[in-house]
Amino acid sequence: MRRRFGLFKKHYSKLPATKGTVKGVHKHPAFFVPTITFGVLLVIGVVALLIINNGNPTPKLSTSNSRVVIMNVDGSEHIIPTRAKNVGELLQRMHVQLHEGDIVEPAKNTEIVSDNFRVNVYRALPVTIVDGDKETRALSAAATPRSIAKQSGIDAYPEDRLKLDPVQDFVTQGIIGQQLVVERATPVNMSLYGTPIVARTHAKTVGAFLKEKNITLAEGETVQPSVDSPIRPNEPIFVNRKGVTVQVATEDIAPPTEYVEDAMLSFGSTAVRQQGVPGKRIVTYQINTQTGERTKLQDIVIQQPVGAIVARGTYVDIPSDKQSVMAAAGISKSDFMYVDLIISRESGWRAGAMNAGGCGGLGQACPASKLAAVCPNWQRDPVCQLKFFSGYAQGRYGGWQRAAEVWQDQHWW
Repeated sequence: MRRRFGLFKKHYSKLPATKGTVKGVHKHPAFFVPTITFGVLLVIGVVALLIINNGNPTPKLSTSNSRVVIMNVDGSEHIIPTRAKNVGELLQRMHVQLHEGDIVEPAKNTEIVSDNFRVNVYRALPVTIVDGDKETRALSAAATPRSIAKQSGIDAYPEDRLKLDPVQDFVTQGIIGQQLVVERATPVNMSLYGTPIVARTHAKTVGAFLKEKNITLAEGETVQPSVDSPIRPNEPIFVNRKGVTVQVATEDIAPPTEYVEDAMLSFGSTAVRQQGVPGKRIVTYQINTQTGERTKLQDIVIQQPVGAIVARGTYVDIPSDKQSVMAAAGISKSDFMYVDLIISRESGWRAGAMNAGGCGGLGQACPASKLAAVCPNWQRDPVCQLKFFSGYAQGRYGGWQRAAEVWQDQHWW
C-alpha cells in the first residue's frame, strides 16, 4: 500500500551548433580568449584558497546551517534547502498537513542533521476492518496489519490473527480500498497450581491448548475439564498437583526486532513500522518444604511476543565538500557514509563545534585538548581532525562501520 514516487529527471539544454569548421587555431584568435580567462581565474582561485587557508591547501567545509532535504509528498519529489531543525518543523514550514491516518517517515521529532536528508509523507488509504460481526471504516497509511489496527483504535492481542487483503469486487463486497480481517483468539481463564492465569488460544480442545502452551501433565497431576473437552470462552481450566507446594513466577519475554532496508530513507534514519509487544512466560517450581530447594515443573509461554519492525535507511548522497575532506584525510570511500552519520550528528560538520562539557571538534573529542594536542589549528583544520577521529574509531571499535553501529545504538561513541 506504499506509494512509489518517481525521481525528477534532469534536463540539459543542448548547445547550439557552431557554423563553420575550425581548421587552424591561428586563424581564430578568439579561441584564446576563454582559454586565457579560465587560466587566470584558476590561478586567482588557487591563490585565494591558499590565503584563506593560511597557505595550506586544505579543503574547507560549508559553515551554513541550512540543509538540503529531499521530500516525497503527494506524488512529487521536492529538493528543498531549509533551516528546519527537525522533520516536524520542516512540515510546518512547507505547509504540509498530515490528515487522519497519514504517516511521515522518519518521525516528526527526527533531527535534520545532514544534507540530502530524505523525508517521506505517506497518505492514508481507506480500509475496512472486519472484526467478527463488527465492521469499522478507517483511513490508514500504516505498513503492517497490526499497525493499521492500532492506528485505527482496534485492540488486537498478540494471539489474534490479522490478515490484510485488497478488495476483489467492490460491487458485491460494498467495500472500497483494503479489508483487514481480525480473527480473535479465545480467552481462557486457567488456574495453574492455584495461580490464576489469563491466556488466549486458537486451540479447539483443552488437550490442544495444553500442548500449544507446552504444559505437560506429570504423574499425580490432573486437569479439569478433560483433555477432550472443547475450549469455551472464559471457561476455567484447572491444572492441579496434590500434596505439593508450588511457586509460580511470571517473566516478560522481550520482543524481537526485524529490520528492513528502505532506499527511500536516508542512511542512519529509522522508522518504526510496527511496535513490539512483550510476551509472558510462566515458570512453576516445586518447593521442598524441608530444604527450600526449587525444582522446575513447567516453563510455559502464555503469551507470544509480537516482534517490532523497523525500517533502516540505505539512501546515501554525501555533498562533495564533505567527500573532499574525508578523501584528504585518507578515509576509504566505503566508509564515507559511516563517517557522515557520526560527524553529522556529533557536530553538524562544524569543525569548531564545542559543547557545554568541553568536548570539541567534528567528532566531539572529550576534552577538546586531546584534539588540540594533535591538531593545533583544529578549529580550521577538518582534515587533521578526521585523521585524529579515524585513529579513535579504529582503536576503539576496529573501524568506522562498527563505530557508526555503536552510535546508532547509544547515540554517542
